[in-house]
Amino acid sequence: MLAKVPVDLRRCQILGLVGTAFLAAGGETSGALPARELLTPAAPQAALGLVGAYFGVVLLIAAWLLLGRLVRSPTKRPSTRELMAVLVIWSLPLLLAPPLFSRDVYSYLAQGAMADAHMDVYSHGPALLGGPLADEVAPMWRNTAAPYGPVFLGVASALAKASHGELPAGLLGMRLVALLGVALMAAVLPRLARHSGADPAAALWLGALNPLVLLHLVAGAHNDAVMLGLLGLGLVAALGRWPILGAVLVTLAALVKAPAALGLAAIVVLRIRAGDHPARAVLTAAVSAAATTVAATAVAGTGYGWIGALNTPVSSGNWAPTSLLGRATGALLERLGSDLAPLAVPAWHALGVAIAVVVIGHIWLRLRPRPVYALGLSLATVAALGPAIRPWYALWGLFLIAAAAPSASVRHRVAAVTGVLALATLPSGGPADAGQLVLALSGGVLALVVLVQAHQTVQAPVTGRTA
Repeated sequence: MLAKVPVDLRRCQILGLVGTAFLAAGGETSGALPARELLTPAAPQAALGLVGAYFGVVLLIAAWLLLGRLVRSPTKRPSTRELMAVLVIWSLPLLLAPPLFSRDVYSYLAQGAMADAHMDVYSHGPALLGGPLADEVAPMWRNTAAPYGPVFLGVASALAKASHGELPAGLLGMRLVALLGVALMAAVLPRLARHSGADPAAALWLGALNPLVLLHLVAGAHNDAVMLGLLGLGLVAALGRWPILGAVLVTLAALVKAPAALGLAAIVVLRIRAGDHPARAVLTAAVSAAATTVAATAVAGTGYGWIGALNTPVSSGNWAPTSLLGRATGALLERLGSDLAPLAVPAWHALGVAIAVVVIGHIWLRLRPRPVYALGLSLATVAALGPAIRPWYALWGLFLIAAAAPSASVRHRVAAVTGVLALATLPSGGPADAGQLVLALSGGVLALVVLVQAHQTVQAPVTGRTA
């Protein structure tokens, strides 16, 4: 259907804006609301909100796909400046919306308040903090230590101090931090694309205007936005012959979330390609990373507990492939009466890590002349084979794959994955029951009906004039 829809930039802007507006409005009753505002899923307002939110998500996906057609057009393709404007327009309704698709932002605020109060966030969960902020954290994470690095916890601590523990101010502050990360992502994508021989407009469409960015980094306020923004900025610095600054920025990204540390490999490869001796390139990156880590940890005052916290447990119902296989294997062993059943999940997690190491090694051996693309594939491998996976984890690799995809077919496959993952989570961030699935499906189907009807309305005058 979308292949036959007349498309122009204004239509895409309006359709995406309507989509995010419905999503924001639906989220007012079906989102990841503060505990005192939560409604039961069976409440009429929550049901209507869920239908409206999914209606908006499907409209947003449709607008994005139509915009992709425009980007591929030889005559109507928008400029990077125009695409930046579309990103701003689509984001506007989400700025003051409640948190959507996850309650992680409440954990960020609670951990920031703990750091501000000089509590050890790497030994204790938000339950130690107590009070209203801790009550907002999902129960399964209240006794879990923070898995984030000192850079992000330093930002969260400063935000906790500035907001004085007030939830609305804290939520807005976290969203602004995430928006800064998204702005950095959008700013660096064209430069990375040009270096990689890719189309800057296509890179912006896939890497910044992607529905997953809007749903999970803007609406969900995830700290992955800061990680990816710093990572991209570090790669741009290294491309601009500032290898030390590049290594510093990539290390800062890793001190938000650890997977970004793989970016140091790209920094080293870029320096070797620029003429540095391999030993010198490795030493420069290592010294820069070590110095940055020491300085950032000292400034944040959190200590080095984040190294041990990298083993923070994942939720028991996580749907990462290795977790699914581990649970299935454990259930089989239990039926067989084996005492090895408790070891099944850890064994599959360890195997996933081992396979990821082998795959990443193979990627770099084959794609060393294309470090940005190799890094994107490596981060995608970490997300896919790690012990935990969430829809927004796909953005780790997608961001750089968008900047360096070698062909349109790669972008099309990534876009298809995006469409599926954008529909994979409820606005509340919680598990879905049968009733909620029906409501979500109803909202999506309603959006498709509206799109078909709008297409027929637009086509009718054209057909009449032709006849």
